[in-house]
Amino acid sequence: MKRFIGFIKKEFYHIFRDRRSLFILFGMPIAQIMLFGFAITNEINNVDIAVLDHSKDATTKEIINKISASKYFSINQFIDRESDIETIFKKGKVKAVLNFEEGFSKKLIKDHKATIQIITDATDPNTANTISNYVNAILQQYQKGLNNDITIAYQIVPQTRMVYNPELKSVYMFVPGVMTIILMLVSAMMTSISITREKELGTMEILLVSPIKPIQVIVGKVFPYIFLSIVNAIVIVVLSIFIFKMPVQGSLFLLGLESVLFIITSLALGILISTISATQQTAMMISLMGLMLPVILLSGFIFPISSMPLPLQIISNIIPAKWFIIIIKGIMLKGVGLQYLWKETLILVGMTIFFIGLSVKKYKIRLE
Repeated sequence: MKRFIGFIKKEFYHIFRDRRSLFILFGMPIAQIMLFGFAITNEINNVDIAVLDHSKDATTKEIINKISASKYFSINQFIDRESDIETIFKKGKVKAVLNFEEGFSKKLIKDHKATIQIITDATDPNTANTISNYVNAILQQYQKGLNNDITIAYQIVPQTRMVYNPELKSVYMFVPGVMTIILMLVSAMMTSISITREKELGTMEILLVSPIKPIQVIVGKVFPYIFLSIVNAIVIVVLSIFIFKMPVQGSLFLLGLESVLFIITSLALGILISTISATQQTAMMISLMGLMLPVILLSGFIFPISSMPLPLQIISNIIPAKWFIIIIKGIMLKGVGLQYLWKETLILVGMTIFFIGLSVKKYKIRLE
C-alpha cells in the first residue's frame, strides 16, 4: 500500500512539475469558459446605426435620444439622402438605418399614426433580426408612454426592410464562415504539420544544407497546399452558387484574388506555428485549439463582435478570418469592389508579411 501511495505521489509530482500539463489542466478550461461565456451571446450591444430624419422635429429627436440612450445602439452618423444608405452599408460602418418619414410629428398628431422604416444589413440575418426586434421594443415602450391618459392612442408603425438578404437565409451567413474555416485549417494546419514532420524526423536540417536554398525548401513545402486550398475554395464557391443559390453580386476575379491572399496568409501562419512546434502532435494541437476556436468565436462568423467585451473586440482584430469574412460578404452579397475593401486587404497583406518575417527570423533564412 505504501508503494502504491508513493507511486501516486510521484505522478502528482510529475504533473505539477510539467508546466505544459498544468496549462492543459487548469489554463485551457479557464480560457475556454471565459471565451465561451463572453463571446457566445445572441444579444447585441453598442451596434452602430445611422439615422435619416426627414422630419427633424421634436418627436423624432426624442425617439432618437431614447434609442441612443439604450446600451444596445450607438448613433454612428446622420445622413441626409436615401442614396447614402447603400453607400454606408457597403462601407460596413453601420448595421441599420432608421428612416423617419417627412412630417412625422404632424402625422402623429393629426392622424394618430406615423411610420419609421428600419433598414438593416441582413448579410448577418440573426443580427439583423435582433436589431429589428430591439428597435421595435424601444418604439413600443415610447408609444406606451405617449398613450397614457389619451382616448385615441398614437400609433408608431415600424416598417422593416432587410437589404442584401430579404429572406433572411442562414446560408448567406454560413457559407462565408465555413469557407473561411476550411481554408484556414487546411492551409495553416497541414502546412505546420508538414514542416514539423521534417523537423521531427530530422530531415529538415538535411534539406536546409542541401543545394536547394532554404527559402526554396519552405516554398516547396507549402506550394502544394496553395494549389489544394485554391481547389477547395473553387469547390465551395461552386457548391454555394449552384446548390445553395448563394448570389455573387461582385467580381469573381476579385473574390479569387482575395481568396488566394487569405490562403497565403494562412500558410504563413502555418509556417509560424511550425517554428514553435517540436512535434506534429504539438503543431496539430496549436492549429486546432489556437485557430479553430478563435475563427469560430472571434471572427464575427456566428456572434457579433460589437456585442463582445472590449478586450475580445481588440483581440479579434488579429484574427485573419475576421477580415476575410468581411471581404467575402462584401463581394458576394453587397457587390462591392476594392474601393470599399482596401483596408481589409491591406490588413491581410500586413499580417502575411508579419508572419513570414517572424518565421524567416526563426529559421534564420537568408533571403536573396
